[in-house]
Amino acid sequence: MAKLEFDQLLEAGAHFGHLKRKWNPAMAPYIFMERNGIHIIDLHKTIVMAEEAATALKKIAKSGKKILFVATKKQAKPVVEACAQSVNMPYVVERWPGGMLTNFPTIRKAVKKMGNIDKMMKDGTFDTLSKREKLQVTRQRAKLERMLGSIEDLTRLPAALFIVDVMKEQIAVREAERLGIPVFAIVDTNSDPSNIDFVIPANDDAAKSVEIIVEYITEAIKEGLEERKVERADAAAAEQQHDEEGAPQRRERKTRAARKERVKKEDSEAMKAAVVSKFTKDEDVDE
Repeated sequence: MAKLEFDQLLEAGAHFGHLKRKWNPAMAPYIFMERNGIHIIDLHKTIVMAEEAATALKKIAKSGKKILFVATKKQAKPVVEACAQSVNMPYVVERWPGGMLTNFPTIRKAVKKMGNIDKMMKDGTFDTLSKREKLQVTRQRAKLERMLGSIEDLTRLPAALFIVDVMKEQIAVREAERLGIPVFAIVDTNSDPSNIDFVIPANDDAAKSVEIIVEYITEAIKEGLEERKVERADAAAAEQQHDEEGAPQRRERKTRAARKERVKKEDSEAMKAAVVSKFTKDEDVDE
C-alpha cells in the first residue's frame, strides 16, 4: 500500500482548518497551531490516522463486504464518484435520502421500482401506455436513477461508511451510529469527531486535499479486493487439486462397490438356482 507523503498533503492544503472562531474544541488533539486566526491541522496525525483507516477498510473489502461512499458537497462529488466506481462500491453524491440506512427496506423497494420500469421498457408494456403516462414513468425513472442509481447493487446494509465532511452529512452519520455501522471520515476543525470511528483530520473543503485522501483510501480498498480474488483463486485451485488427487481413490471405491454388488448378485442367483433344483428333485421323489 502506497504511503501518504507529508509534502504531498502540505502542497494540497490539507493542513488548513477553519477560522479559530468556528472550531470545535473536540478537534483540539488534531490541531498543530494557529496562524492568522486559522487553525493548522497536524499532518503527521493525518498520515497516521489515514493509514489506520485504510488498513481497516482494506480488511472490510477483503471480506467481500460493501463500503458506502458519501460526499454531496460540490468539490468532493467528482472524485468520490470516480473512486467509488473504480472499486465497484456504492456511493451517494446527490442529496442523502433520509432513512436510507434506518429504513433500508423502503429504499430497496424504490430501487426495485426502477428495475420494474426497465422491465416494462423491454417487454413492450411501456409502448402500450398513453403519451402522458410515458412521460410520468420516464420522469420517475430519471429521478430514481439520479437518487438511487449509484446504490442499485447495494442489496444489504453496508459494512462501513466513508464520508467527506461530517458536518454536511450529519444525517448519514446519525443513521450509521444508530445501526452500529462504523464511520470513516475526513474531519475538518469545525466538526465533532466524537461519533466518528476512524477520524482522518484534514481540510475537507479543498478539492485537491479530498482527492489525495480519497484516492489513497481507494487504493487500499483495491488491494483488499485483489487479495480476496487471489485467495479465492487459490482456494478453487486447491479444491480442484484435492478432487484430482482423490479421483483414483473414488474410482477404486466405486470398482470395489461394483465388484461386491456383482458377487452379491451372483451369490443370489446361485442360491436361487440351488433352491429351484432342490424343489425339482423333491417333486421327482414325490412322484
